[in-house]
Amino acid sequence: MAAIHIGISGWRYTPWRGDFYPEGLAQNRELQFASRAVNSIEINGSFYALQTPERYANWYADSPQDFVFSVKAPRYITHILRLQDVHQPLANFFASGVLELKDKLGPILWQFPPSFTFNPELFETFLDQLPTDTEQAAALARQHEPRLNGKASMKAYANKPLRHAVEIRHESFVVPEFVSLLKRYRAALVIADTAGKWPYREDLTGDFVYMRLHGDKELYASGYTPEALERWGNRIEAWTHGKQPSDAQLIDPEQKPKPRKTREVFCYFDNDVKVRAPFDARSLLQRLGLDTALATEPGKPPAPGVLP
Repeated sequence: MAAIHIGISGWRYTPWRGDFYPEGLAQNRELQFASRAVNSIEINGSFYALQTPERYANWYADSPQDFVFSVKAPRYITHILRLQDVHQPLANFFASGVLELKDKLGPILWQFPPSFTFNPELFETFLDQLPTDTEQAAALARQHEPRLNGKASMKAYANKPLRHAVEIRHESFVVPEFVSLLKRYRAALVIADTAGKWPYREDLTGDFVYMRLHGDKELYASGYTPEALERWGNRIEAWTHGKQPSDAQLIDPEQKPKPRKTREVFCYFDNDVKVRAPFDARSLLQRLGLDTALATEPGKPPAPGVLP
């Protein structure tokens, strides 16, 4: 069976302190705690501003050996430039320290705003610029702007595939041409539960599945019932075994996914407003029998010696 990664989008939230995080846990130990309560985390600070190589290196050091991070790409590229003239910003992003995650680097998430409409030519130009492995990412990073001189990371460490996931929020993307484009570049369409606010589709366009669960009743706030988590668990098990649920909601049912025995799955809960995300992630891990190897438990002090 392929790996299943279930976790949270971000980890530094004030309301989580004294709830998910035990009372008195130092803020600089929150990642150490969170990365031992779930088995993957989506870094989202990188969406708002470029981070630094030192910060990525610290995140690597603070997490367990078999941990995986996904990285949310900068909104400067997706929301402000809206994919226009993005070569230099792409170079800056990959030079900002992403490669310091080394073997813990998972997919890169590209989230587009609700006002961004599908332009096939523009979108293909963008996908064509994305590095497909860490050696390509390092080569791109070396083309960063001079302002990053002396504070850039440009080493691949070991060459490994680099995967990309695309989250859409406009109905214009719900066309077969978009599915074909993602499949051509082996990018995954994000399966995003957004309480019905934005398009929800489950076309399998890459060799992995990327899920973002923002809340099924109230965006970013509502938790998931045991029944809802059971449904998501069943879907994850189908995708992990290379299958597609029989009731999958597809953009183009005519485009069959490439047959695979397994698919790696990444699932992140983003319903953080009412401190539901970490508990829902943990419940789903338990549902799938993936909690036994985890060393910390939500709201409970870690056992002595568990945290570095």
